[in-house]
Amino acid sequence: MTDQGNKPDPIFAFVTGTGRCGSSLVQETLARHPDVGFLSNVDDLVPLRGMSGSNNLLYRHMPASFTQKGRVRYAPSEGYRALEREVSPLVVAPYRDLTAADVTPWLARRFRTFFAGRAALQDKPVFLHKFTGWPRTGFIREIFPDARFIHVVRDGRAVANSFLQTSWWQGFAGPPSWGWGQLPSAYAGEWEESGRSFVLLAGLHWKMLEDAAQQAAAGVPPERWMQVRYEDFVADPRGKLSEMLAFLGLNWDPTFDAQVEKQDFLQSRTRAYADDLTPAQVAQLDASLGEHLERLGY
Repeated sequence: MTDQGNKPDPIFAFVTGTGRCGSSLVQETLARHPDVGFLSNVDDLVPLRGMSGSNNLLYRHMPASFTQKGRVRYAPSEGYRALEREVSPLVVAPYRDLTAADVTPWLARRFRTFFAGRAALQDKPVFLHKFTGWPRTGFIREIFPDARFIHVVRDGRAVANSFLQTSWWQGFAGPPSWGWGQLPSAYAGEWEESGRSFVLLAGLHWKMLEDAAQQAAAGVPPERWMQVRYEDFVADPRGKLSEMLAFLGLNWDPTFDAQVEKQDFLQSRTRAYADDLTPAQVAQLDASLGEHLERLGY
């Protein structure tokens, strides 16, 4: 559909990833392009939708220090408070991946209104949002059939190590109390054999989410799915950004150069797991995740 001026509808694009995988860096950098709209952390906290029309302009013109993690800042957001408020908790924290079968007419209307309404206010060619954890791709495509997806992959050993260091990872409660449902039987067997290792459970969590992502990818037309390795992105940010912009139908705007300079693309943490975990724990993850890592190019 188009409006009366025959202006094309925006492209709805979603960045997905397991969490702790670099998807925030991808989202936040792409959101600096002048043709990209997004939900901000202010939108997430304050139910004043009219404010969102200036998100891109505010984000690009703020000093870099006001947009960086680790302090009070202004930045793109996954918007889980707003989604719970205006759509449904089902979208925010499902214990399994969401599929097309989970879409009801009521839920579709609310989800479509949430994103289409904000996209209309911002009036940008692309509206970009990020979901971590379950990819939710089948669910999203049922509502936005032409949606595009950038899936960010990171070495599962690094992700597992990072899960263990966050305040929100509930693996210490064990399945199913951790909020991610029961482990698949093969993974449950691995966990039991390990003596219920929390390090291994973090790795199994990564495998579960990547399994879901690869299954989701199989249901998306290839031209609407792009997979990006975090390690490749931080090694060559401009090269990978050029590829992602082309995937989204955008050009490298001259003003984007200065915006890219505001981002830090640090490679120092790509193998931090080797220092943060014991050799035995790393070996445990190597043995469990090896097949997945090889398939993803690690």
